[in-house]
Order: sequence, then C-alpha cells, then structure tokens
Amino acid sequence: MNEINLLQSLTSLLPAAIVGVVAFYFFKMHVINEEKRRRFLLRRENQNTALPLRLQAYERMTLFLERISMGKILLRIKPSNLDKGEYERLLAKTIDQEFEHNLAQQIYMSVECWNVIKTAKNATIGIIRKTGQRENIDSAEKLREVILTNLMDQAAPTDAALEFVKKEVRNII
Repeated sequence: MNEINLLQSLTSLLPAAIVGVVAFYFFKMHVINEEKRRRFLLRRENQNTALPLRLQAYERMTLFLERISMGKILLRIKPSNLDKGEYERLLAKTIDQEFEHNLAQQIYMSVECWNVIKTAKNATIGIIRKTGQRENIDSAEKLREVILTNLMDQAAPTDAALEFVKKEVRNII
C-alpha cells in the first residue's frame, strides 16, 4: 500500500512540478525581456542626448581641418619679417595649438576618425617642414610660395580627412 500511496503522490505532484518549472521559465524570460527593454530605452535616451554632442565634435574637427588646410593657414598667417625657420615654426605651432584646443573632441569620435585627423595634422606639419628643408628656399615668403605652388599639384592631407569625417557623420545620422 505504501508504494501505491507514494506513486499516487508523485503522479499528483508531477503536474504541479511541471507547472512550477514552466512558470519559473516564463518569469525568468519576462525579467530578461524587461531588462533588455530598460537597456534599450536608456540607450535611446542617451543617444538623444549624445547625438548633438557628437555632431558638435565633428563640426569642430571639420573647422579644425579647414583652418589647418595649407591654403587657408598660409593665407591667414603671413610671413611678415620672419625668416624661413621662424615662419615654419610659427605655422607648426599654430597647427599644434589648434589641435590642442580640440583634443577633448576625441571622446565623441571613433578611434579611426580621430587617427585620420591626427594623421592629417601630422602630414600637414610634415609638408611644411619638408618644404622648409629644401636648399633653394631661403626666405619665409619663398617657403609660402613653394607650398602654395605644390598645393596646386597635389591634394592637401586635410582634404582626405575632411572626406572621412563627412562619411562618418553620414553614417551617424
């Protein structure tokens, strides 16, 4: 008789156990889905807040690239009474100062975009220094003239960086 009672008890507990397991599974899935929903809503709210900041960072870096482009910086900074070395240092210093002023923008940009901008900055300074090392250039005015002439033959490094920034902004929006 004991075995029969035990068997009847188990058969009556089996449906309750199945219902309990199914209820636990559905409750667990509900909790997981609610957590995902909360994360999604929080991420969407953060994006609404962060998107204007990110776009502003891209705008500032676009302005930076425009300001350090060879044609614009050479027209903005005239070589008045400077020798070749002083003018070269002034141009490099101006570019570095512009860059340092915008360093904080990197937190809103992708690593790849930031590296492209840094490369354009370094390439621009490199072109200025490389041109300044030529022996046929003996004055600041001649340095400026040669850089501007070379600019007509080849694209400025900032042009490629600007194109990359524009592409990345299009992907964000």
